[in-house]
Amino acid sequence: MSFAQPEAAKARLHRSELAVPGATPALFEKAARSAADVVFLDLEDAVAGGNKEKARENVIKGINEVDWGNKGLSVRINGADTHYMYRDVVDIVENCPRLDLIMMPKVGVPADIYALDMLVTQIEQARGRTKRIGFVALIETALGLTNVEAIAQSSTRLEAMYFGAGDLAASLRMRTTSIGGMHPDHGVLSDADTAGQRRYAQTDPWHAAQNRVVVACRAYGLRPLDGAFGDIKDAAGFLAATRRAAAMGFTGRMVIHPSQIAPSNQAFSPNDKEVADARRVLVAMAEAAREQRGAVQIEGRLIDMANLRMAQNIVWMADAIAAVSATAAATTK
Repeated sequence: MSFAQPEAAKARLHRSELAVPGATPALFEKAARSAADVVFLDLEDAVAGGNKEKARENVIKGINEVDWGNKGLSVRINGADTHYMYRDVVDIVENCPRLDLIMMPKVGVPADIYALDMLVTQIEQARGRTKRIGFVALIETALGLTNVEAIAQSSTRLEAMYFGAGDLAASLRMRTTSIGGMHPDHGVLSDADTAGQRRYAQTDPWHAAQNRVVVACRAYGLRPLDGAFGDIKDAAGFLAATRRAAAMGFTGRMVIHPSQIAPSNQAFSPNDKEVADARRVLVAMAEAAREQRGAVQIEGRLIDMANLRMAQNIVWMADAIAAVSATAAATTK
């Protein structure tokens, strides 16, 4: 391991984050009772320009009056290129001590996060707050993707970064109108076989950009999160994309409909066998440490410190999920 070890962001269960329009307060209670790990109340894309101020009022009222339990609670503010942003931050941070996270859209350079940090820090100091609000950056433009590694280091408040396929597609002028799905023209043609036949295979248009976000996050101790999958009727496509994101190293994803919560939670959760194997690794490595051995074998597999770190991640996730489930069960009694 390098001597340079960035401090990991605050640990938070983040398998699914449900998007709720700030202009539709009737949905707030339902979101609070959902199985999503985190809910974000949206002041940006889901709110028309003429309704921004009213949506902000709705969000402040909802944060303070709805029982959100132990759910993570976030607000997606308007972008730094709009005149709505500063008032979003000032009004919400001043009046909502329950808030956990602020999501900043279309982050392009580290200075965007720096400016947000400065404003939030001043408000917290002025209000005497001891709870520190965390940040989530949306990487969804060509500029943001170009600067993703620098953005990842921009603030100690930064907990996670989202990959946003929709706005990135617009920024790159990709020939698509879908969000997070495949494209029939994005593929490769195989060499001809002995009969002269060639096969066409679709490829993932998002993989390279997603990978950059994952690597930047993991390098600097942040949670990488996948963005929205726009076709809520395509359950199979959503599940495949979500499993692929989990395999790539994403922690969770944005969900835009309640039907997407359960498959997202499942895809980003370790299964029973994975948890059992991880606990065996912890026990075996603890025994090895007592005997001053650096590695052990389990059923012919060499287990060393890398396996230990992977096992610790899985066990932490399993314990966090169990704690949420226990709290939910106690609440419903």
